[in-house]
Amino acid sequence: MSEKKLHIAFDTIYAHPLPEGHRFPMLKYELIPQQLLYEGTVTEDAFFSPKPCTDGVVLLTHEKDYVDKLKNQTLSAKEQRYIGFPQSPELTLREFIITQGTIDCCYYAIENGVALNVAGGTHHAFKDRGEGFCLLNDFAVAANYLLQKNLATKILIIDLDVHQGNGTAKLFEDKDAVFTFSMHGRNNYPFHKEKSDLDVELEDGTTTQVYLQKLGDVLPSLLQEVKPDFAFYLSGVDILETDKFGKLKVTMEGCKERDRLVFSLLKEAKIPCVVSMGGGYSPRVKTIVEAHCNTFRLAKEIYDLQ
Repeated sequence: MSEKKLHIAFDTIYAHPLPEGHRFPMLKYELIPQQLLYEGTVTEDAFFSPKPCTDGVVLLTHEKDYVDKLKNQTLSAKEQRYIGFPQSPELTLREFIITQGTIDCCYYAIENGVALNVAGGTHHAFKDRGEGFCLLNDFAVAANYLLQKNLATKILIIDLDVHQGNGTAKLFEDKDAVFTFSMHGRNNYPFHKEKSDLDVELEDGTTTQVYLQKLGDVLPSLLQEVKPDFAFYLSGVDILETDKFGKLKVTMEGCKERDRLVFSLLKEAKIPCVVSMGGGYSPRVKTIVEAHCNTFRLAKEIYDLQ
């Protein structure tokens, strides 16, 4: 029997050049793979480079008019402001590749228990628009793909970014086959929240202990009630006390324990899991990279992958 391997979606297009002084830490997408390779957590063959997602698959989730705007570079200045990135053909291609990376990860997760995308977790994208650095909603596209292919019948989206997964909540508000769970800062972006199937709102200054207790109170019973046969996990590291926008007081170790809790519960329940990294805005990019790398280290350790 061949050893089970950790599979990670990554392409050099993930690190998209942005205007000088832009607040999005795009550099992390270069540094995460470099760090994992440097320390020997993974070898080169752990990484795979996705092809762009097809329009047909994207259109299971997003409206054609919006996809056409992305493809034809016809987003208005206002639409670009909502997204937070200036439009370019490369940016659109990047989003289609990231989205396919999440879909490809689904197959590896079914095989090995877990697979991870270095980017993705673009949960602020709605069917007809993007916002908050999100153009396409990779989890939503992948979830609809799984359902269409009969690879899953009940999907749980675990969104632990500090910002509510508003696009995801809205996309699945009428779809019983996908259960959306978001645990996020009450007073944080987006200021108009959508209604997830389960929202757990955190007060400013929430500590590691309170954070882990709330997650530990909710997630085990959620798995019992929802009985998903597939899970997506958005492991945002903007919950860190060092984050410029997060407003929480979770330590690096606490962030790691969060990942450990999620992976352990999903593995025990034999629910395949795809992970996307989501946000992180600590002033030092080294802090962001370390917190994200912990997610990969734990996935490898808990699922006992090569």
